[in-house]
Amino acid sequence: MCGIIGYIGDKPANEIIFEGLLRLEYRGYDSAGIAVLDNGKIHVKKDLGKLSHLKELLLTDFGSHSPQGIGHTRWATHGRPSAFNAHPHGDSAGTLMVAHNGIIENYMKLKNRLIQSGCVFSSQTDSEVLAHLISINYSGNLEEAVLKALSEVEGAYAIAVIHKNHPDRLVCARKESPLILGIGEGENFIASDATAILHHTRNVIFLENLELATVKRDGVEIFDLSGNRVEKHIKQLDWNPVAAEKNGFPDFMLKEIYEQPQVIRNTIGGRTSEEEGKIYLTELGLSGPDIFKFQRIVIIGCGTAYYAGCVGKYLIESLVKMPVECDLASEFRYRNPLVDSHTLVIAISQSGETADTLAAVKEARKKGAKVLGVVNAKESSLTREVDGLVYIHAGPEIGVASTKAYTAMLTSLTLLALLLGKIRLTLTPEFVSEQIRALKILPQQIETILANHEQIKELAQTFMNSKNFLYLGRGFNFPTAMEGALKLKEISYIHAEAYAAGEMKHGPIALIDKDMPVFVIATNSSTYDKLISNIQEVNARSGTVIALCSEGDNEIYNHAHHKISVPNVSEILSPILNVVPLQLFAYYAANMKGLNVDQPRNLAKSVTVE
Repeated sequence: MCGIIGYIGDKPANEIIFEGLLRLEYRGYDSAGIAVLDNGKIHVKKDLGKLSHLKELLLTDFGSHSPQGIGHTRWATHGRPSAFNAHPHGDSAGTLMVAHNGIIENYMKLKNRLIQSGCVFSSQTDSEVLAHLISINYSGNLEEAVLKALSEVEGAYAIAVIHKNHPDRLVCARKESPLILGIGEGENFIASDATAILHHTRNVIFLENLELATVKRDGVEIFDLSGNRVEKHIKQLDWNPVAAEKNGFPDFMLKEIYEQPQVIRNTIGGRTSEEEGKIYLTELGLSGPDIFKFQRIVIIGCGTAYYAGCVGKYLIESLVKMPVECDLASEFRYRNPLVDSHTLVIAISQSGETADTLAAVKEARKKGAKVLGVVNAKESSLTREVDGLVYIHAGPEIGVASTKAYTAMLTSLTLLALLLGKIRLTLTPEFVSEQIRALKILPQQIETILANHEQIKELAQTFMNSKNFLYLGRGFNFPTAMEGALKLKEISYIHAEAYAAGEMKHGPIALIDKDMPVFVIATNSSTYDKLISNIQEVNARSGTVIALCSEGDNEIYNHAHHKISVPNVSEILSPILNVVPLQLFAYYAANMKGLNVDQPRNLAKSVTVE
């Protein structure tokens, strides 16, 4: 989740841009850079580190007070954090610079072709491909060169471009990643979101998907990606600081649900090498001998973090071939747990301040276990109590009912399982490469679910007044059922219970009648046929079945009353994808009931008491 800002006007661009980057730093903070155009020459300053450490470089040491430039604050996706990988990126001749958010999915194919044509790459990023593509397509018309370059690109992007031959303009475009234009007097702006420019102007134009803009001092022109002019209306924002943080969403929970594709990209970050089949978790704090020494793993957490841990159990047992126990942190410390120096305890917490989890960690360490923290909040208490860390990089999560932190936890646990499997020789580099590739595609697949939210909204309207719900799942998606039921309970106050589908006949089936909706996670899996049998058992008791199924599954239509289709993914990655429709279903059910989804009754974001 990187941040872009561009400026053209009559003030020193690097000062305006630096100020905007500070407000965008929540979107990324491993490196930053600014490029300005001054008398036909592009000046660039960029480096590793937070903006507070780069202030002198980007302000007093810049050496140019040009009134035109672009800036970027980064969270690594392709390429590890470094000065070379920081944005903006240029072409081989230094004629242009590009700042980019998103992921270019076909970058390796494009990069190989560009290298063969003589382009010299100076970074490990996918983004640099854009600079070279625009350069080789340039013949005097910058907009045309950008359009041609983007026609070859697959993936998500928001870009801002400056060129030494065009001191009168910035060019920007977007697909999936957000981008807005700020309209001032004698000056105009480009930004990832309004918070970066609200103190300069409240007049904005929201670029839509597949639109390009030419931004000049005295106006803007907007085109579709075929080059046709598009007329847009300027909107005046009347946002208080909280509204600005919501980026136009009615509440934080919906905003955070929609942030999940980018959060997954952030979590993967610069932690993978698809080409080599490698995972980099640099703060793990565990050596190879440590990892071979462990005989078992215990995962602990509370609420959503516990359900993420349950998915982690399936992942690690399947991929690493180690026995894994998953326990509620609030129970772990009180049952004299059997852990020792041959046990790895994985503690999961969004806030890093969960009292039960902290107490469980102290108990585990007292018994000699190594403890690994999977946590979102940096500098939190948990980070100081553990031997090693896997940060999930979800960014601030304001909504009490966790959404994006959960998918970030699952993504982090997947990376951890792949790394452990690689080290313990249960996985080949080829398999790891394949899973890295699939992980990188997941954000786009989730975006298709979010784009088709109306169907889920209609289902929520149908069932918003239900008194009870049953959620069923098997294998990797039994925890998905538990998380779906929890979300519905938390924010809509509808009683919901989750069961492993095979357990339904051992009691819960007695509850099923025409007034008991049953939500079944029935995507492609090794237990799919068993799930169909479970659905038939519900139908035989006059229950109403809502099935979450994979695209192209025609058989499910013979058994379920309502269907929600999701893209096909491997079984081990399906929990990350499948939870998103369940989040939306819970959100819309609560929202239509007029409930406060961000602050559900009796709940707090960080539970710091036992």
